[in-house]
Amino acid sequence: MTKGTILITGASSGLGAEMARQFADLGYDLAITARRTERLDQLAAEITAKHAGRRVVTRALDVTDDDAVFRVFREVAADFGTLDRVIINAGLGKGAPIGKGRYDANKATAMTNFVAALAQTEAAMEIFRAQKSGHLVMISSVSAMRGMRSAITTYAATKAGVAALAEGLINENVKAKGIDVSIIYPGYIRSEMNDKVEQKTKFMVDTETGVRAMVKAIEARKEKALVPSWPWVPLGFALRNAPMSVVRKLS
Repeated sequence: MTKGTILITGASSGLGAEMARQFADLGYDLAITARRTERLDQLAAEITAKHAGRRVVTRALDVTDDDAVFRVFREVAADFGTLDRVIINAGLGKGAPIGKGRYDANKATAMTNFVAALAQTEAAMEIFRAQKSGHLVMISSVSAMRGMRSAITTYAATKAGVAALAEGLINENVKAKGIDVSIIYPGYIRSEMNDKVEQKTKFMVDTETGVRAMVKAIEARKEKALVPSWPWVPLGFALRNAPMSVVRKLS
């Protein structure tokens, strides 16, 4: 018997793939999407080999293709009969200092991390409103706490944007309509996106450990969670409230 159904975008690697593994361990059936279907198929085979009773559906999806987002989300909901949770995880880590001639990289990050997240949110909420139930999970970042400098300025801005998008739904009180909304702010968690970052970055945790904290917060249906809680809850408070001169040293 399944515990429920979850759709995860950007699930071919990193945090998305590990969330799929851990949610399958908890008893969920999954729809996993990404552009790279060969990795999705390998992940699905890995999960079903470990859990014979689990159902894992794979779908090729470029989240910057609006029509594809709505089509795939609707197909998955129809296929499963109900869609209990959508985790908007697909993202891009490109970026360059503003005004240094790499508008292309910053625009790509903005389109993938925010505009595409808006499309995914619209598609998920359309299904949840019709069902009168569901759990929308937005993967933000601790970098969303304040404006960040240099190469991550645009990335941080997009993650602040998606958090505000989800917070708007919380403010709308969609919970009264049977819909939960969670904003997850991961700290430094090792993933394919940051595999070129110095391995000894302070507070960096391995993928499995970091995702375990994410899954725990999602399962608790927390509205907002900085994960892992140590050290990111106190650091998040500092980032939100400290003078910019201090934020520069923390970022």
